[in-house]
Amino acid sequence: MKIYTKTGDIGETSLFGGRRVSKSDLRIETYGTTDELNSWIGLLRDVNSNEKERELLKEIQDRLFTIGAELAADPDNQKLKTPDLNESDIEALEKAIDTMDAVLEPLKNFILPGGHIYVSYCHITRTVCRRAERLTVHLHNESGVHPLTIKYLNRLSDYLFTLARKMAKDLSAEEVNWIARK
Repeated sequence: MKIYTKTGDIGETSLFGGRRVSKSDLRIETYGTTDELNSWIGLLRDVNSNEKERELLKEIQDRLFTIGAELAADPDNQKLKTPDLNESDIEALEKAIDTMDAVLEPLKNFILPGGHIYVSYCHITRTVCRRAERLTVHLHNESGVHPLTIKYLNRLSDYLFTLARKMAKDLSAEEVNWIARK
């Protein structure tokens, strides 16, 4: 099987289920951003030396493929079967957030992204996650998306923020508080 099909050469692509749409379609933009998020998660997994965090990041990548399958599916084709996202997937993120929060100083201020390149990667990943979430909400308002998908992306951005703080602690990187100019 060749990687190129030439079927997208005029700016269209197929949804899972066969319907052709423009590559600028909101559904394509949404699952494309989710794919971008998955790539950033892969980078975080590659630079992280904590084995438990690496395992969860791999699990998150699997769940993002699940989300991508849902987002890529033709909403008019009710016969399609896509993988399921479960409430337990969200609970796993919450448990990880709580575990990390237990070893972090309480957050008293907004913090500026940065302090170490790995922490910066995590903050970039978080912002891509927020963009994926916004696009998913937009798509949901237009044609419906499973509510757990939105909830998962929301919790994932919380996880990534907390992971950035945990990575900063593990790397002895300074967390720089944002102080508003008076």
